[in-house]
Amino acid sequence: MEEEELVQLVDMTKIPKHIAIIMDGNGRWAKEKRLPRIEGHRAGVEAVRRVVKACAELKIPILTLYTFSTENWARPRKQVEGLMSLLEKVIAKEINELNENRVRLMAMGRLNELPESVRRELDRAIELTSRNEGLILNLALNYSGRSEIVDGIRRLAQDILNGDLHPKEINEELFSNYLYNSQLPDPDLLIRTSGELRVSNFLLWEIAYTEIWVSEVLWPDFSRRELLSALIDYQRRKRRFGRVEEE
Repeated sequence: MEEEELVQLVDMTKIPKHIAIIMDGNGRWAKEKRLPRIEGHRAGVEAVRRVVKACAELKIPILTLYTFSTENWARPRKQVEGLMSLLEKVIAKEINELNENRVRLMAMGRLNELPESVRRELDRAIELTSRNEGLILNLALNYSGRSEIVDGIRRLAQDILNGDLHPKEINEELFSNYLYNSQLPDPDLLIRTSGELRVSNFLLWEIAYTEIWVSEVLWPDFSRRELLSALIDYQRRKRRFGRVEEE
């Protein structure tokens, strides 16, 4: 089916408010093409550009991208240094265009542990776009779902110790306020590329009732067409949130 035919199948009244993506397959893409691994990540940046543009055109309010996990620090030192350098350069290069297109950049994770130069560029980009009212592009950086929950528990426990909170007040809604970027709604749709059937420690609290769509396509080859296919499949599903339909 042609891309424009897919567009016609998308119901613009049922667009998800929040899409999250596990961008997997950069390394395998590079290996298949006998290229250095970093070239797979550079190609992955082009896929990010395509998806950000498509989400903005489709009026999707929020896009969260799993950019760098806490586990990724265990990769070879040169590989990690290459990823951090690429991240810093991409933010510096892309931020003006994102700002012109009214995209608001946000980030979540243990950001204080990022290299100082990366953190400085990220802070500048977040501040520059903070008043924009278009697509929210939320980057999960030095992120893990378990770490997010642990950090939330630490903050909650400190409030109890300070006398600002009683344990009896704790419920799911209150605890959600202690998570990273708690002002964002939970994802409606989680996309995973490269065919892997796991969530890889991503948004463990937030995806409790998120619809999941897996693509066999490696991330650098992910296109607007793939995104449209995910949206069409999502819109065909019935989201019950644990309830049953009346008979």
